[in-house]
Amino acid sequence: MSVDALGRLCELLKVQGGLRDECRVSIPEQVITFLIILAHHKKNRTLQVRFYRSGKTISRYFNKVLSLVIRVQSLLLAKVVPVPDDCIDPRWKWFKGCLGALDGTYIDVTVPEKDKSRYQTRKCKISTNVLGVCNRDMNFV
Repeated sequence: MSVDALGRLCELLKVQGGLRDECRVSIPEQVITFLIILAHHKKNRTLQVRFYRSGKTISRYFNKVLSLVIRVQSLLLAKVVPVPDDCIDPRWKWFKGCLGALDGTYIDVTVPEKDKSRYQTRKCKISTNVLGVCNRDMNFV
């Protein structure tokens, strides 16, 4: 995530969600902690060492930012419109009432030697499974 995008997310959570600096934990640190846990699947203990915070503090701010993200989800997440019943598009007429098309694929990845067993497929390739949903305008939702 770019610094600009992080700044905009922090500003959105501050203005719309009511997030504010706490005792010794700034808004960017709260948001970064939340994003690291989500994006990199890091454990509380790992973040305690990285940010020099207690497990209780990490957990408190993760839950706080999570509740604010849920509160402002209408601003962050795209609204999905189902395929209308009167759709005449030949590609989508069979999917009336559906939100989009779902498909998955494997993408080859490079991982450390110790993690290769977690990413090994049944055909002995090192890859990760990606599942995507597209709406009728071919935008990921």
